[in-house]
Amino acid sequence: MIVASVMKRNPIFIRPDMSVNDAKALMMKEKVGKLPVLNKANRLVGILTKKDLVNAGPSAATTLDMYEISYLLSKLKVEKVMSTDVTTVQQSEVVEEAARIMADKDIGCLPVMKDDLLVGIITESDLFHVFVDMFAARYEGTRITFLIDEKPGMLAKVAAGVAEFGGNIRSFVTSDGDNMTNRRCTMKVSGVDADNMKKILEMNGATIEDIR
Repeated sequence: MIVASVMKRNPIFIRPDMSVNDAKALMMKEKVGKLPVLNKANRLVGILTKKDLVNAGPSAATTLDMYEISYLLSKLKVEKVMSTDVTTVQQSEVVEEAARIMADKDIGCLPVMKDDLLVGIITESDLFHVFVDMFAARYEGTRITFLIDEKPGMLAKVAAGVAEFGGNIRSFVTSDGDNMTNRRCTMKVSGVDADNMKKILEMNGATIEDIR
């Protein structure tokens, strides 16, 4: 799965000379927490987040009254508070690489580019939807987590066992096991109950960690 298939296309953007107050109002109206900032040539020059808006506000120790604060914020421009060191991703990148970048950099979104043009934005929320789909969370079925030997053909045997019982594999996700000799697998199957899934896995030497 690539970023282009899950990103939000044609994201709302703002200009550097927009006031902070107007940007805040736009965020509230559109119910978004991040706004890419494009210059007049439609090139990405920054990103504005709710955190940037909070940091732009006065401290709790200020002696200004609310009217003075409102006036000052109305004069403050986005370019003064936006983040200019923006991490982006190309629309052709795979989703897991986008997720890795966001996790490693501790950021909540990535503007998505086609060469040097902004074409979308991918957020934590978009990745949550991918996670739900990956594990077939919306489908009924038997969900099993198990360890199986890291040997060629082991997963094919499990899949063949499911087919023999007339089952259908809705999702299949693997990750590192307890050591180099095994893999941890999470599978959701429709058409095969928990008892028969236990039989299939035990016949193939799997260690069941969870089944429901």
